[in-house]
Amino acid sequence: MRFKVTESIEVLGSRQWNALKGTDNPFLCYEFLSALERHGCIGAHVGWLPRYLLAEDEQGNLLGAVPLYLKYNSFGEFVFDWSWAEAWERAGGRYYPKLVAAVPFSPVTGSRLLLRPDVDETVVHGLIQMAMTLAKEWGVSSLHWLFPHQREMEWLGSCGLLLRQGYQFHWRNRGYRDFEEFLAALSSKRRKEVRRERRQAQKQGVDIKVIHGNETTDLEWHAMYQFYQATFNAKGNYPVLTLPFFKSLGQTMGQAVILALATRGNQPIAGALYLRSQDTLYGRYWGCHEHLAGMHFELCYYRGLEYCIEHRLQCFEPGAQGEHKISRGFLPTATWSAHWLSDSGFRGAVADFLAQERRMIRNAMVELGEHSPYRQ
Repeated sequence: MRFKVTESIEVLGSRQWNALKGTDNPFLCYEFLSALERHGCIGAHVGWLPRYLLAEDEQGNLLGAVPLYLKYNSFGEFVFDWSWAEAWERAGGRYYPKLVAAVPFSPVTGSRLLLRPDVDETVVHGLIQMAMTLAKEWGVSSLHWLFPHQREMEWLGSCGLLLRQGYQFHWRNRGYRDFEEFLAALSSKRRKEVRRERRQAQKQGVDIKVIHGNETTDLEWHAMYQFYQATFNAKGNYPVLTLPFFKSLGQTMGQAVILALATRGNQPIAGALYLRSQDTLYGRYWGCHEHLAGMHFELCYYRGLEYCIEHRLQCFEPGAQGEHKISRGFLPTATWSAHWLSDSGFRGAVADFLAQERRMIRNAMVELGEHSPYRQ
């Protein structure tokens, strides 16, 4: 087995990359990652430099890969280490650049160790050790694996990385036949509130539709891009994704891309963008030209829940943060990251911090879970 690093996923092509386990997740497929590159969403201007780590056999066949990036900031990661960077630099060190195994701007759980289906754990441990070797050779402060699967956390922990727990709010499909059956599972108070919010949205004099990426017109993509920009600008964030990127997703990923749009006449006035795998829906971006009562909840949550039930998806991840999601059926769910730090003294301090933080996170999840809207 041999290893190499490439600065562009396009040297591999979709067939090789998408043959790896884990690329059924839409954020890890070739089409998504290559669109980030081709349409100017990553690079030196935003501090995300691709350094894909590849494992090959002696004949040059791809055995596994890690979506690895050299980072010059902590934007777009959603596992917050700003205080680590401040402490590191206050002590006279340089925290950036660092390495992350992640999907840019996407706090979604998925594989970070992409493997050919027939390989064993030798490739797994080889990729982890090689990533750590690169971190040392390149002189970076640290290596971070963001939002990996639980099984990968076990592998990373066995290689000595520090494990960090967080949480998001996810929905699980309990085999609901329709939205009404989902509502029946809620307490009477919450059921009435959901119905009231939906009535508010539907009384705004707009039409609402849910379409897939390959059904979306240029007008609708332009509108969705403007919604995305407006939301990011309103929150003081930099909208790094481009219109060609969004249109590319619709063209190359088709049914894996979903838009929920509210229109008046032929003009979209609000929208939400989702991506999906075979069993999970991922809520990503939202925006509007008019602030309409109940429309955010309708497009970002209730239409997504209806889609999951209709298409028998098992999980809905609506994005990071947001305790308001609990009352709409999304419950606290553990997320994870793993961290290697080059400085042994700093590593010990971070390990102590993570132990304390983990207790706080678990207590918070228990407390939040007590506000579940479900009858049982």
